[in-house]
Amino acid sequence: METLKLKKGLDIALPNRASNQTRKLGQPQIVAVVPDNFHGFVPKVAVKEGDVVKAGSVLLYDKNHTSLKVVSPISGTVKEVCRGDRRKLLYVSVEKNGEEYEQFDVNTNNNDALRMAIFNSGIGAYITQRPYGVVANPEVTPINIFVSAFDTAPLAADYNYMLQGREQEVQKGLSALAKLTSGKVYYSVNAQTSAPLRNMSNVEITEINGPHPAGNVGTQINHLAPINKGDVVWTMNVQDVAMLGRFLSTGKVDFTKTIALVGPKVNQPQYVSTIVGIPVNEITKGYLNTDETLRVINGNVLTGTPCNENSFLAAFSNEITVIAEGNNADEMFGWIAPRFNMFSNSNLFTAKLAKCLNKNKQFKFDARVLGGLRAFIASGEIEKVFPLDIMPEQLIKAMIAKNIDKMEQLGAYEVIPEDFALCEYVCTSKIEMQSIVREALDYMRKELE
Repeated sequence: METLKLKKGLDIALPNRASNQTRKLGQPQIVAVVPDNFHGFVPKVAVKEGDVVKAGSVLLYDKNHTSLKVVSPISGTVKEVCRGDRRKLLYVSVEKNGEEYEQFDVNTNNNDALRMAIFNSGIGAYITQRPYGVVANPEVTPINIFVSAFDTAPLAADYNYMLQGREQEVQKGLSALAKLTSGKVYYSVNAQTSAPLRNMSNVEITEINGPHPAGNVGTQINHLAPINKGDVVWTMNVQDVAMLGRFLSTGKVDFTKTIALVGPKVNQPQYVSTIVGIPVNEITKGYLNTDETLRVINGNVLTGTPCNENSFLAAFSNEITVIAEGNNADEMFGWIAPRFNMFSNSNLFTAKLAKCLNKNKQFKFDARVLGGLRAFIASGEIEKVFPLDIMPEQLIKAMIAKNIDKMEQLGAYEVIPEDFALCEYVCTSKIEMQSIVREALDYMRKELE
């Protein structure tokens, strides 16, 4: 097993990590599929309000690739096909009625039949394609597939706990993915990965240790098998790989997953067993500290999206994070104060000194930006937390300028927005790098494909 040690990065130690206990919610009364969860998916609605569907019945299919489908997580009746401005499809909701499942014919001995079953069942929508970070094209054979068995994001869920007893499902999913690529399935672990989750066959295993973003699949791709122009690779979350393995064993789709409910404003941080598309307020109800305005985040604090009262658990979210909004903060002297309880990666505050004196020091976090937009100055600060063999500042500037030639030369095919999340956090210029990367990749895709 190859071992890599990464030095660049930053671990953000938010308080209230999930304890090893799981609250089971089961199937909710209403779930929804949100097409925006699947970037690059051009939705066409396959049902209408009042239709009766089973778990696994097609709700949406892709306009450009009809074999790419999004299916219902539960059985019941289509409650609402919700549209917004310019008739943009926001979500399709299903009201539960019984537990009936579509039965799929799974043939793991025929690669074409296996691929068809995976995409017809809706599980193919959980595979992400690079370049561009979009939902996988079922008509393309990737040169490699990457799966990360650990996560280093702030308050990330512990896959050792979440997948305990499901290692055979992970193995079955990995073996199936190996049949879909012309190259290898790269499977990354770290020093804390449990032995049952580590010992997988039909894959290339690499141990990668270091601070965040060591657990990001983009970091692993860059160090193991970088993407060149014309290459296509797929990535898949390890919990979704287990879901794939369960589907191959039963022929039924089961979108049950375990997520972490975490953050400074969560009472009793814990794991929750639920289903994709459940309303977020059903997960958080009764477990939030409401002494101030809260920001509930679908995902982690670096890459997640803010929730409102009508938000649903996103397809790719493995955690719900809750922090203070910070809109009622009243600090004497503002930014000039020493801020003993505020975290900073620079030497501006006393965070580094406090951390040296107490390794278990807990800092206060909220959603404030703490500054305004400034000129983007090449100070070298983001290179210190960016472990990819790419020049991030130069690439971001090329993306802002929409210079496709420069973007290609500087490694745009290798990155997606989450690879710049930590850079965005430490940037004193307050540049919204993730939105810049997303807009630039969409522009490249439109111009080059």
